[in-house]
Amino acid sequence: MKRPSKLSFLGGISLLLAVGIALILHRHYVYEIPLVHGETQVVWSVEARVEFIAEDGPVTVTMARPTEQAGFTVLRQSGASPGYGLNFIDDIRPRAEWAVRSANGVQKLYYQIDLLESSYAAQPQILAPKLYSTEWQEPYRTAVDSVLNDAFSTSANNFSFARELIKRLNENEAPQHVKLLRRAYNGRLPSLIADILNHANVQATVVYGLELEDGRRRQLLTPLLRVWDGKKSEIFYVDTGLVTENPMLLWEQRGAPVLDVIGGRDSNIRFSMLRREASTYNALAENEPTQDSLLNFSIHSLPVAEQAMFKTILLLPVGALVVCLLRILVGLRTSGTFMPVLIAIAFMQTSLGTGIVGFVLVVALGLIIRGYLSRLNLLLVARISAVIVSVIAIISLFSVLSYKLGLTEGLKIMFFPMVILAWTIERMSILWEEEGGREVMIQGGGSLLTAVIAYGAMQHPMVQHLTFNFMGVQFILMALILLLGSYTGFRLLELHRFAVFRK
Repeated sequence: MKRPSKLSFLGGISLLLAVGIALILHRHYVYEIPLVHGETQVVWSVEARVEFIAEDGPVTVTMARPTEQAGFTVLRQSGASPGYGLNFIDDIRPRAEWAVRSANGVQKLYYQIDLLESSYAAQPQILAPKLYSTEWQEPYRTAVDSVLNDAFSTSANNFSFARELIKRLNENEAPQHVKLLRRAYNGRLPSLIADILNHANVQATVVYGLELEDGRRRQLLTPLLRVWDGKKSEIFYVDTGLVTENPMLLWEQRGAPVLDVIGGRDSNIRFSMLRREASTYNALAENEPTQDSLLNFSIHSLPVAEQAMFKTILLLPVGALVVCLLRILVGLRTSGTFMPVLIAIAFMQTSLGTGIVGFVLVVALGLIIRGYLSRLNLLLVARISAVIVSVIAIISLFSVLSYKLGLTEGLKIMFFPMVILAWTIERMSILWEEEGGREVMIQGGGSLLTAVIAYGAMQHPMVQHLTFNFMGVQFILMALILLLGSYTGFRLLELHRFAVFRK
């Protein structure tokens, strides 16, 4: 096959650079997406996905939806529900309502809201609900009175009273009457606390919040406790008694049901969220890219769950460029070509310190186990499978030990890619047998150093901003990788061989 000429190769690279730059400038000037990270305000895109099984008849789905609150301003909201009518109802209980004359089988409804993170947004005053009383039979009534008396004597107002009550109901070594109440409510601690407070003439209700974390998918709402003291109200975590802080989005603030499905069964709701930057409020509200523009190479029109996934995937070319630089120009040797990129992605899910310690421990123990397996003369497929099982066992062991010792950071080791670690152990074991332990240390250390540098590049806010908002960056990265691939000169680590000529 005839090799392409150098002129055509450079022409292809120039074309990739031109296309990439053109797409970046188009996104910047037409859609007002800023080129520099940090010039903008934070916007959260939150998507709720409702799933249920329709029973071959009319269906009505009612879902509570968030409104403006402390720390957040609602920019816009929309829904995707083919065949359903959708209405946003604004009254004392804001909600979205879907309806259809006939539906059968699995149904999926989508609701998306964009919220501006703002320190100027104030919490609207929420009216306290009516008091209600729960009729407890003995021995539960005596248990409730005992808990109330203990908490009331060490409190000064409704808020401190609620905090004391939460503390007593969460004690590990709780008295028998507390354990009796917890068993009666079968884990529904927020409802138990709200019922006890209302029994003590303190207005309280269970509300639901969503903890915002960039890129999370299929998340559940967190039950919280809202307590009133006169016209003021505070919201507490039911496991710690601490007051909630931003970014905690209150999805339902008044104690009403979050989801109500008529004409269906087995309903559930999951949430995905994404943090992004917007230049101004007007730019976001009026110039948001749409799917109709052929030049709009953006993933912002995808569902939020897919956007969160692509936000990480689009960083892989950055890691690939770092590997090319270190291997081709510097001459650093690694175990595998792009294994360090996947390890860097794992570091992003854990943390750098925890990731390095976990990687070294898992690979070291894996090499010991692999050394024993090599004496059994197993076939390649069986040997790799055994190493994968061993890696899973090692990670499980470290996770359990970390939890038992109170080292919660150690639980993050489970984010490491199991198959990649198994192949790394296999390659290093073969390398040890063929070239000795020195080469294993060189390539293992090179892989770890490359992963750390790639992690630093991919974790940088500016890099994440550019790769996520400008698809043209991928063309530029492709051009740079191709350009590096044509380099045939000396590597930086090879120059020491010519130091003799200085003498």
